[in-house]
Amino acid sequence: MGQEGSLARRHDDAPGLPRGRSSLPADEVRAAQRQRLLTATVAAVAAVGFSAITVADIVRGARVSRAAFYAHFSDKEDCFLAATAYGGNLLVDAVIGATRALPADSSPEAILRASCRAFLRFLADEPAFARVFYVDMPAAGAGAVNRMDAAQHRFAELNRAWHRHALNHHPDWPTVPYDAYLALAGATTELVSVRVRHNRAAELPALEDTLVALHLAVLAGQRWPS
Repeated sequence: MGQEGSLARRHDDAPGLPRGRSSLPADEVRAAQRQRLLTATVAAVAAVGFSAITVADIVRGARVSRAAFYAHFSDKEDCFLAATAYGGNLLVDAVIGATRALPADSSPEAILRASCRAFLRFLADEPAFARVFYVDMPAAGAGAVNRMDAAQHRFAELNRAWHRHALNHHPDWPTVPYDAYLALAGATTELVSVRVRHNRAAELPALEDTLVALHLAVLAGQRWPS
């Protein structure tokens, strides 16, 4: 993995994808083309911003043909949205995977901490994707803004699912409206994005205690640790 993460990669010096009767099957070539286009898009946008890149920049970085690009995507926005969706799904998978790896009798607090740790670690390991998602997405048009809103709601739903599970163990904890879960997703986004904007993604894991305390303050009514 390069210093920008596995989700951002240019393929300028990589060999072209094999073709011909003895080469890869067509579906494998298409999958490899798509993957190259997604990682090349993240790399390009992280470097210069969404508005400055062109389809030519993407295909050059992916080292595929323009025809191959249009076989997968209608324009650069379509490719950009696909790239961010791919990374976002991997982020959610990392969070869910971290909780499922815990013992079955783990406390809600332990589950929350594992989720926060996995979330922050993923973004620290993928700084280019973090920049694209938290800095470039809001400025990449209505489709990207809608995608950001959907991501906020997705994390709000994860907060709500965790809280409902936690209430089975802690019936004394408060019940809260959906907007509380959404507000926590928004607060998390702000804490992350302010660091990513200043190229400090490597510091994100240090937010773990803050995120855990913030969620427990709102969803468990706990006082902030001294």
